[in-house]
Amino acid sequence: MIHVCSLARLHKTVEDTGARHVVSLITDEVRVERPTAVLEENHLWLRLHDISSPLDGHIMPDEEHVADLLSFVRRWDRRAPLVMHCYAGISRSTASAFASVCALNPQRDEGAIAQALRRASPTATPNIRIVSLADRLLGRDGRMIAAIETIGRGVMAEEADPFRLDLV
Repeated sequence: MIHVCSLARLHKTVEDTGARHVVSLITDEVRVERPTAVLEENHLWLRLHDISSPLDGHIMPDEEHVADLLSFVRRWDRRAPLVMHCYAGISRSTASAFASVCALNPQRDEGAIAQALRRASPTATPNIRIVSLADRLLGRDGRMIAAIETIGRGVMAEEADPFRLDLV
């Protein structure tokens, strides 16, 4: 299973879940200390901002970021949980968790995954740029984008409560 949390709750979430893999979706402007239970090769750090269109001085998610994410989750052995986090646990990490479940379950309906995401996190507002790139890379023909648009924006919050998204 995939657990999603904010940066502030990263270490506690890894400890509580027994996770051995981590995906960090946050720029170098914020210091991320890898949890000691996670080996360096099991930590993917995608340095990007939470934006969906170009903005001077910011790193927009691009195809290489999403391709690296999908490659990492496909190599994950799934013997222990994986934790994804961004700064608040609301946008980049929820988009990446959604994309990862879609990648690991090519036959699973995108709408069902999006609804599971909404049930798990009322604050989830997946970054549409990450979702769009994943949709294209996974050949989902716009269905991932439509599924996320269906669940709409999450409840406004400064930080999400940690949650889990099951793979099946």
